[in-house]
Amino acid sequence: MHSHGTPLASQVSQDSGPLTVKEAAAALRKDTSVIYREIQAGRLSAYRVGTGRGTIRISRQEFIAYLDARGIPANDLAVAL
Repeated sequence: MHSHGTPLASQVSQDSGPLTVKEAAAALRKDTSVIYREIQAGRLSAYRVGTGRGTIRISRQEFIAYLDARGIPANDLAVAL
């Protein structure tokens, strides 16, 4: 979910690096639990960075492939891909 009064685009990184789970959720206007579930089910590819449990990142290319497979137009998102 996103904060009220804050444009989604401002919540999402505008660089070309990988997306965080929070950014992917904001782009799809979904809760982060949806993204974690998609990753766990193998429908969305992701990887961990850092030591210990690390943090999850989703490459923009994988996110685009995920959107394409589901017929979601990337230009409707709050993130520039």
